[in-house]
Amino acid sequence: MTLRESLEAGAARLGAGPHPDRARRDAETLLLHLLGKNRAWLLTHLDDPFGGCTAVQFAALINRRLAGEPIQYITGECEFYGLPFHVTPAVLIPRPETEHLVEATLKILSAPSMESAASGRHGWESTSPSKPTGAPSMESAPSGRHGWETTSPSKPTGAPSLAETWEGSILDIGTGSGAIAIALAHHLPRARVTAVDLSADALRIAEDNARRNSVTIRLLHGDLLAPVMGEQFDLIVSNPPYVASADRDTLSVEVRNHEPHLALFAGDNGLDVYRRLIPAAFATLVPGGFIVLEIGYGQSDAVQSLLTAAGFHRIQMTPDLQGIPRVLTAQRP
Repeated sequence: MTLRESLEAGAARLGAGPHPDRARRDAETLLLHLLGKNRAWLLTHLDDPFGGCTAVQFAALINRRLAGEPIQYITGECEFYGLPFHVTPAVLIPRPETEHLVEATLKILSAPSMESAASGRHGWESTSPSKPTGAPSMESAPSGRHGWETTSPSKPTGAPSLAETWEGSILDIGTGSGAIAIALAHHLPRARVTAVDLSADALRIAEDNARRNSVTIRLLHGDLLAPVMGEQFDLIVSNPPYVASADRDTLSVEVRNHEPHLALFAGDNGLDVYRRLIPAAFATLVPGGFIVLEIGYGQSDAVQSLLTAAGFHRIQMTPDLQGIPRVLTAQRP
């Protein structure tokens, strides 16, 4: 059997699965992952013989995909905001719609009114961009908390934009793979980024991803804002759990059976985390600071009400590419 024949057989099997529209693409992705090659190589080697143990391994990968396992977990790879990320079942797979949260945050920080915003006056001390690289160090964070620190001197060159010179502090709540925090740290090289997650396993993945993408972030283990009690931040971002427990059966098999429920579900109507997070965020932001939240389908009005009740103003909504309200931004007076 050749590579071409094996690829076509794998695609035919996936064509009978839950995502026939992606059968050929998924089969090719799995084959390239197994071989450690790129598509250009494959196109010139389709008639090479393919068999033995490698063919058996390919069939096993096809079986995992047929069972609904996300292809990102099978390959361990995912791209978010143009950056590569390692993912495992310990973390949610970063979604394209979450990129709107990063874009909304960068838009806020690119506004001229942010130029005179806090420049290191609140929160934890900035790590110099010129600090030598090396293995991440385990540090004792305030009040006995533990933080993982990753550093790199490599930053974009050329004329800096307003965002690139911004030196404020950012807090990412529920960081998971670290996608949001790392994307922001990549585009805001002088910002001081802290990321918190309730899962220690997720923080280890985020630590690896921070090192992989050569950014400096501080990672803390704990529930919502508890690990940063007593600190203040210029900006808080979060993609919290927001799926209603009653909607479990409506989720795809990939999400329902494979992604971490801790990062998905938030009570009967999906608002439990917002109810706790929003008032705590208001108290933790500096005056004039911003909160940026990803929200689920149909939650815009409810979350806006929670923001208003907590004291936020200047609430704005950003839709996703389908026109669905996806991100809410608000400011503390």
